[in-house]
Amino acid sequence: MASPPDTSKTVKLERYNSYLRRVNSTKLLNASSKLLFRATLLVALVLIFFFTLNYPPLSDNNPGAGHHLHTHHNFLSSAFYGSGAGGASWEKQVRHSSTPRRPNGMSILVTGAGGFVGAHCSLALKKRGDGVLGLDNFNDYYDPSLKRARQALLKKHEIFIVEGDLNDGPLLSKLFDVVPFTHILHLAAQAGVRYAMQNPQSYVSSNIAGFVNLLEIAKAANPQPAIVWASSSSVYGLNTENPFSELHRTDQPASLYAATKKAGEEIAHTYNHIYGLSLTGLRFFTVYGPWGRPDMAYFFFTKDILQGKTIDIYQTQDDKEVARDFTYIDDVVKGCLGAIDTAEKSTGSGGKKRGPAQLRVYNLGNTSPVPVGKLVAILEGLLNTKAKKHVIKMPRNGDVPFTHANVSLAYRDFGYKPTTDLATGLRKFVKWYVSYYGIQSRVKKESVIQHPDNAG
Repeated sequence: MASPPDTSKTVKLERYNSYLRRVNSTKLLNASSKLLFRATLLVALVLIFFFTLNYPPLSDNNPGAGHHLHTHHNFLSSAFYGSGAGGASWEKQVRHSSTPRRPNGMSILVTGAGGFVGAHCSLALKKRGDGVLGLDNFNDYYDPSLKRARQALLKKHEIFIVEGDLNDGPLLSKLFDVVPFTHILHLAAQAGVRYAMQNPQSYVSSNIAGFVNLLEIAKAANPQPAIVWASSSSVYGLNTENPFSELHRTDQPASLYAATKKAGEEIAHTYNHIYGLSLTGLRFFTVYGPWGRPDMAYFFFTKDILQGKTIDIYQTQDDKEVARDFTYIDDVVKGCLGAIDTAEKSTGSGGKKRGPAQLRVYNLGNTSPVPVGKLVAILEGLLNTKAKKHVIKMPRNGDVPFTHANVSLAYRDFGYKPTTDLATGLRKFVKWYVSYYGIQSRVKKESVIQHPDNAG
């Protein structure tokens, strides 16, 4: 009988091979771990670098630091939301919102669409069949929840607002890659005269740098869009001629806000001259109405009167009443649409001017200044509440005591004619205000409201 084969050598060989495999596996695992560690460390260092570069340290003595942090654009934000912004679902929303629904309709980018004038203009443009895409950074200059409520309102009308900043070049470029905009209605800005004393950098970042960034993108677009943008009546500054005309001097701004808007007008001239961009600036005069801005006097007067708080009524240094050319939002919207409809095409291509392009500036006001005291009296009647008034001298904070618009150029060129008097406009505002904030029970029914102008 044959003896069984000797397998001891085979077993030893298999054990040795198994040992070698374990050793090699361990070496590979160690090498992989080291590589992963180094890669993770490198990514962490890159992230720290970009955070340090784009987020300067905040100090307790900088009142605008929080606002700056909220709005400051940085590389990382683009990297993270850029993937979402470039996704198929996002592009579908952008295209759907910006596609016109009427023959020969326009495709319009509305910056500041979550703002007061921007939201109203977006709705008006969409209602008539134009394509509208919004852009807004939803900053916290005033209550962001009001901006979000406007955003929700626009969403119901199939208007999509892209959340982003004017200084985000890659985002703007992406939008123009997706949509061949025919027009831009540029309403995004850092508003407010007095806030500039607290956070001046925000005005330079938004009103100058942001505007230039938008123009840079527009000049390189093919075709170039026509641009209508918001200047301000504040550019008239220390001018004492009345009513204010577009032909009057605007080289004496009384506030940083006014200076940035004046700078915007000069920048617009430059881009029109060099690159052939069609640009129309609109100087708004104290716009008011439903969905308005809480930092405006008519808005916080309403709030304070209802809460029983004292309101400050300013007088000039020589005891004259401050007066404003209050302009109702619907009239301003008609002016914005008129400017868009009469805007000629830009003449540049590939960033080069091919011929002279349209350059315009217009006043959009109500043409009838109203003393602030009369504004308060109308609100007292609408709210059925007597205001607690504190009359004080007007401080030197950049406000001007008197504004009065001459709108003859706007009437000549696109039929602009304001039709809403202050009592009628404030009635509509108060109706919205008490509904939005849920305080109807504290205000007279509209049918029995008595106004100072018609109380008999």
